[in-house]
Formats: sequence, C-alpha cells, structure tokens
Amino acid sequence: MLIIDSPSNNAYFNIASEEFLLQKYPDEEIFLLYVNAPSIIVGRFQNTLAEINLDYVQENKIKVVRRLSGGGAVYHDLGNLNFSFHAPMGDDDFSDFSKFTQPVIDLLNKLDVPANLEGRNDLLVDGKKFSGNAKLARNGKIVQHGTILLNSEMKVLSEALKINPLKFKDKAVKSARARVTNLIDYLPDETTVESFKTLLITQILEENQPNSGIHQLTQEELEGIKKLADEKYSTWGWNFGVSPAYNFNKAIKVPAGFIEAHLDVKKGTIQKAKIFGDFFASKPIEELEEKFGGEKHETENIQKILSSVNLSEYFGNVTLDEILEVFK
Repeated sequence: MLIIDSPSNNAYFNIASEEFLLQKYPDEEIFLLYVNAPSIIVGRFQNTLAEINLDYVQENKIKVVRRLSGGGAVYHDLGNLNFSFHAPMGDDDFSDFSKFTQPVIDLLNKLDVPANLEGRNDLLVDGKKFSGNAKLARNGKIVQHGTILLNSEMKVLSEALKINPLKFKDKAVKSARARVTNLIDYLPDETTVESFKTLLITQILEENQPNSGIHQLTQEELEGIKKLADEKYSTWGWNFGVSPAYNFNKAIKVPAGFIEAHLDVKKGTIQKAKIFGDFFASKPIEELEEKFGGEKHETENIQKILSSVNLSEYFGNVTLDEILEVFK
C-alpha cells in the first residue's frame, strides 16, 4: 500500500489527485491523506447551487469542488483531515463502508474516543457525526474517502452549506452545527490535525505491514495533478455547469439516499433529464439520464425505462416504486 500525504491545501489539487492516482496506479492499493483550506466538496450527482449558500461562499472565498463519488456536500477547512483508500474492488465492497472506516475507529478507540459507524456511511461519537464517507467504483478499483472533523469552524460550516429539509424528512430541521461535532474535545489536549495525521499514518502502516510504505509524490506526478486540477476541477463547467438551468421538478428521500430529478419537457416529451442526489452509484448516472431523452413523460413509459435497467447499479438499494415516484 502506498501511503501519500498531500503537500497541498488546495482543494482543486487534492480532489484532482484522487482521479490522477486512480489512473496512474490502476493496480496499487493507496492511502491518501490531505487537508484543504476552506472549501465545499459536492457529490458527483448533486445540484451545486441547491447545496451551497452562494453569496456566503463567494464573500468568504470558499472554493467549491465537485468530486467523482456520490454522496452529499461536505465542508472542509484546515481543522478537517481527509482520508482516501484506493483498492481492488471485491464482490461486496461497494455497499460496505465498514472496511475502510475501521482503521479510523480503531485509532480513536485506542485514544478512548467512543467512535462507531452508524447508518449508511457516517462515523459518530455520542450520537453526533464527525465523519461522512463516500465512494466510487471505476476500472475494477474502489475509492472510499471520508472526512474527520477535528477542529473545524462550525459556524462557517453551517453558514456555507444549505440544509435541505428533504434530507431530514422524519426529523425536525436543525442546523448543521447541531448534527455534527469536532473531535478535539474528546482527544488529548495537545492533539492537532498534524499530530492526529501522524497517528493515523502509523496505524495504517502497522495494519498493512510488510506491504506498505510512504510515497512522496514525484515532480511529474505533482505537475500531472496540477494540470488535471487546472483543466477540470477548478472549472465552472465541472463544479457548477452540470447543474440544471431549469426549475426544480421533484425530490424524494428514500433509504438509499436523497434523489432529485430535473426534466426539460416539451410537448410532453422529455428533452433532457438530470438526476442529482447523495446516493452511491457504481455506474455513471449519465447512462440512465440518456435513456429518457425523446421519451414521453408518462408514468407507464417511465416505468418501462426504469424496468429495463438494474436500478441498484445507479442508486444502490432502491425499489422500482421508489424511483418511479420522483418522476411522477
């Protein structure tokens, strides 16, 4: 396993590094760590403008970056450590978040922090979330990445991210600060992001001996990542442009996640479909979106399209009736 500690705090660079390393090392296991300056990282299928407080983000010069994986939007700053595992994909890896969150839990439990994995993809302590995790599958590999809130600015987090009531259908709508927590109050007084990062690297080295070691990014790799960041991850087209320019149509909350459909319909025929949400897809959602083009926006017709594909490959554990509801 290659253990890589990113030398950059630039979110464009660090998010680009995940795709670059996935391409550069198709057969290697990788553990990547990075810390971003203030930024919002949105899920691959999300409508960016619906997830952020745009005025606040612009006023405070907070970067907005779309990642390759599904899931929801998260706030990063210098008090937040991010980790990313790259590994060959097994039969059940895509639906199981426990394998790659366990090292974090093990380390925290050693430090007497009662952390545990709850729900689909969250790490909690005392019922409050300190880590959200997401994943993607590509070219036979799986990438699972997560956040660790150590000493983040909670006020900025709550201001920068919008709270969508549909994500909390069965709960009162609360501020982001009421649902998340920093770990700093649970850790020894001298703990910093850097010291915790060192402990986590040591944990991974111990768990993966003798087949692990520190890898310093080469000059060629640094230049390759920067090029990808400049050409893709820092562009409006990637971070905002794939969001819809038309009005909201319908959104639902199901056990597999939040799903939002935008349809451009003319004379009863779907011209374009965009699907957003915090679900996890092992296949590109664009493949499904394309199937709606030129089709009548009628329930029976939509059902026929949805019945023709394996919905779990696009949305995870969902039923036909659940997905059909978002198009009605």
